[in-house]
Amino acid sequence: MLKAIQIVGSSSGFVSYRYRFRKPQPNSAFSLLSRKPIFTTSETLLLPASQLHCHNSCFRDFRMSSTHSSSVEIQSTGNIRKINFCQFCGGPNKHEIPDGEEKVRAICTRCGKITYENPKMVVGCLIEHDKKILMCRRKIQPSSGLWTLPAGFMEIGESAAEGAIRETWEEANAEVEVQSLFAQLDIPLIGQTYLIFLAKLKNPHFSPGPESSECQLFELDDIPFDSLAFSSMLVTLNLYIEDIKVGRPKFHYGVINKRPGTSPSEIRAYTLDFHMQS
Repeated sequence: MLKAIQIVGSSSGFVSYRYRFRKPQPNSAFSLLSRKPIFTTSETLLLPASQLHCHNSCFRDFRMSSTHSSSVEIQSTGNIRKINFCQFCGGPNKHEIPDGEEKVRAICTRCGKITYENPKMVVGCLIEHDKKILMCRRKIQPSSGLWTLPAGFMEIGESAAEGAIRETWEEANAEVEVQSLFAQLDIPLIGQTYLIFLAKLKNPHFSPGPESSECQLFELDDIPFDSLAFSSMLVTLNLYIEDIKVGRPKFHYGVINKRPGTSPSEIRAYTLDFHMQS
């Protein structure tokens, strides 16, 4: 949905990037619900509205608005770890800008190859059954003993939807049918993107998998918000409940920015920036 710049590292261990979208025409297809600055950077990419390509119906339903400016600025900052050794030959890396590039990279001093780091994809399902939501209590760290939607890292060789179905089976022994994409939530600080799908149970059978100690269907009013595992789950469930109150689930995009100096266990220490919905 957003045209991305691949950013790998900097000598300080932190990296910034910024997007700027030109103000679209009145009938264009995006709706920007929040616009908050994060960090400043001198690097800017100008993307005309004509370059914002949509690949399915949920993206085509977006509308973007801008109030006092002719452009909308989107900025983000990620915490990039320094890569000391080459992933190809094990040799020591140096960190500098390669010829023809603009960013500091980890370059092997032995074989000369560059090690690139990219965000991890986390995929999962928000499963509604009889107006209840299926959740799992984690049996493993991080956040053991806390509640989450079934979700995990996408594997090589599978689609995002296939990964979400697999994770649901592994964590809840539940067979599901994916209905639609509900949310894309980027977390730049930890280099993760969450894709959460709306899904239905194929049958009413579920039980804890190896990574779960308990699985349970919760009425919306009974969701254990005081013992959720991750900020991403808090955001997802809040967005879903808000949608149900007004009639139907929508598609949401947003950037979860954790407040500097807070720990991962402080799941409410965040802002949801650049929230867009269909």
